[in-house]
Formats: sequence, structure tokens, C-alpha cells
Amino acid sequence: MLKKIAVSDLRMGMHLHKLEGAWIAHPFWKTRFVIDSSSDLQRLHDCGLAECWIDNALGLDVTTVVAIIAVTAVTAVTPATPVLTASSAAPQLPAGRPIADRPMADRPMADELKQAAAICQRGRQAVTAMFNEARMGRTLDPSSCLPLVEEIAGSVMRNPGALLSLARLKTRDDYSYMHSVAVCALMVALARQIGLEEAACREAGMAGMMHDIGKALMPLAVLNKPGSLSEAEFAVMRTHPQEGHDLFKDGQAVSAATLDVVLHHHERMDGTGYPHRLPGDQISQLARMGAICDVYDAITSNRPYKSGWDPAQSIARMASWKGHFDPVLFAAFVQSLGIYPTGSLVKLASGKLAVVVEQNAGNLVSPVVMVFFSTKSQMHITPTRLDLSRGTQDRITGREEGGNERFPHLDELWADPDVLRRMKA
Repeated sequence: MLKKIAVSDLRMGMHLHKLEGAWIAHPFWKTRFVIDSSSDLQRLHDCGLAECWIDNALGLDVTTVVAIIAVTAVTAVTPATPVLTASSAAPQLPAGRPIADRPMADRPMADELKQAAAICQRGRQAVTAMFNEARMGRTLDPSSCLPLVEEIAGSVMRNPGALLSLARLKTRDDYSYMHSVAVCALMVALARQIGLEEAACREAGMAGMMHDIGKALMPLAVLNKPGSLSEAEFAVMRTHPQEGHDLFKDGQAVSAATLDVVLHHHERMDGTGYPHRLPGDQISQLARMGAICDVYDAITSNRPYKSGWDPAQSIARMASWKGHFDPVLFAAFVQSLGIYPTGSLVKLASGKLAVVVEQNAGNLVSPVVMVFFSTKSQMHITPTRLDLSRGTQDRITGREEGGNERFPHLDELWADPDVLRRMKA
């Protein structure tokens, strides 16, 4: 969506659509590009024009950039305190090391993908078994998932891109089960990004693993319906947070923080969510995190009634949904995934298409990509790995529509085919 803003508000990661003024009044021969150069940004600020247009579907929005700046500033100024706090009515997670002190990924992406695939397989089996137990009315023992949460957290700590990317690749049939695994991983990554200690990161992971347990009690005909839900069916589905909460509320099976996420992960900051229409100041930090992670995985995954959206497209759309998410937490979430998450189809300034293979920490707009298609010749080219942060004049000009519909083997460009086969086994 196009938005008119002051030139002084332009920031790295925004997609400049048009400058308001004569072309001779500014130093650029074209204006439609993602701002990924500090020198370009400075030239824009110095060009003398007052206003411009950005496209927040192709780059960051103003609110997202402000939130990223805020979360970075808070972390830098107060490294010994939490970046965010939960409401007084909910448990508050402890502070941790600032993001800048966190070690970088210490295992290559290719190596971690293999282990991540095995973790996903075990996760599918464990969550399937837990859902079956719930459907049969048996008492659940979430502690049986602790080893799995530990494995997921360990993988995210070693190289977050691997498991976060693989967990998105679900079949329509196993969405309900793999969604819990994916949200667990996303919650760990987000908790790590905002500086929580490892124990709190694992608690966030457990909350993600359990958040949708209430869906085990939904009618299968509604849960797996291959089409849009009717109003009556959606009303049934809206009961799943309360149903999940009721499964655990009388015991000591899960922490109060996890129980809160189970009940409130569909609440929104503007008070229009469910089941209690809580305003933002009454939603705990962990439930706000759960809302972001739950929605991202839902819209990027293949569902019984629709195909998943491209990861970069999903980030852009979520950024445009005013009132849904905590903006500071959402900014941290973008930092944990990248503006163009792994698996995103992007267009380069050279006119070539590429798929994002790996993130570059500290440079959200210049990931490592696999270049594979020329839009000029409309032909596939030999896949070439390109680190956009090093020694190249090429850059991302925006995301490209189509994804797997246009290029059925897109995922094999960023993940080993053997790993993908294991995911589908």
C-alpha cells in the first residue's frame, strides 16, 4: 500500500516509490527501490524535497521502523532490564543479556537443517500423540514435551534460520500438529531476540507448543474443513482458547505463563480479539508474543483451505494490520526472521530473481540469496549463491509474487532436497 511520508522519516528497509518534486530536484535517476545503503539514505535526507511516497507492501512501514529503532534503543540503553514488561496481572519473565551480547549462530545452515528436519519429525509425532490423548479425554502430561522443547530451543540457539524455515513447510494434513512445533520455535527465537535468559526462552517455547491444544477438542469436520468457515463454525473455533485453558486450569501441568498464552494468544492490542477482548495493556508480554508467532506461521503455511503466503509478503501484510500486534515486539520479530525471511522470493536490481537462503545478522535488507532466474530472458539460469552484503552492486528491490506457484522447486534452492524429503515423509 502506498503511503505519503516526510522525506526526513525515510529509513533503511523502506521501499521508496516516488519523490514529490521534479526529477531534476533530486540525485536519483529512478526512485522505486528498497533503501539499503546509508549513503543513499543520506542523499535522500539532503535532497531538499519535503515529501515522498513509500510502498509498505515491498518494504518496511513507518510504524515498523520506529518500533525497530525503539527496541534497539531500549536494549542499548538498559541492557540489564527487560525490553518489554508483562501486565501486572500476568507473570513477568526475567531479564536477560542484551541482543548485542548474544553469540552469533555457531553452526552452518546446511548442517543445522539436517538436525532440524529430524526435530520436526519427532515434533510431529509428539504433538499428534498429545492431541490424540486430549481427544480421548485423558489427562495430559505436557512435561513429556520438555525434551522436545529443549531440542527446539537448542536448534534455534545454534542457527535460528534452519528450524524456523523448515517448520513453515507443512502439508495441509499435518498443519494442526506442525503448527505447534513451528510456534514453539518462533517463540524461542523472539524471546532470544528481546534478550530473555535461556530458561525464559524455553518457557516461551513451551507456551508456543501448548498454545493451540484446545483445537484437539474441536470437531474434525470444522478443524479440517477444505474451505472458509461459516459464522457458526467460526464461533465454534473461537472456543478453542477457553477449551485449552480448561484442560490445564485445575492442575499443575503447565506454568501460569503458559496457561495465559493458551487462553489469550488471539487477543489484539486494539481490544478486538477473543475470547475476552482485552485491551493491549491487559495482555501479557508472552501472550502478545504468542499472537505474533501464531499468525505468522498460520499465514505462511499451507492450510486445508488455502496455500501459504510468501514469508516476505506475510511480514509486509502483518506490518500493515494496525491494532493487531504490539509494535515493539513485532519489530523484534522482524529482526529475528529478517525483512525477507529465508525462503522468500525476491527481485534484484539486476532484473534477476532469487530466493533468500540465509540471513545476515545486522543487515536486514542484504541476506544471502540463491539467484536462479532472469526476468529479462524469462529463463532459468545456473543457480548462484550471492551474499548481498559483500562485494556486489546488486541488491533487493522488492519481493516477487508467485513463489511456489511459479517455481514449484523453489524450496530446493534453499534447503537440501534430502532434508525436504524427510520433512514430507
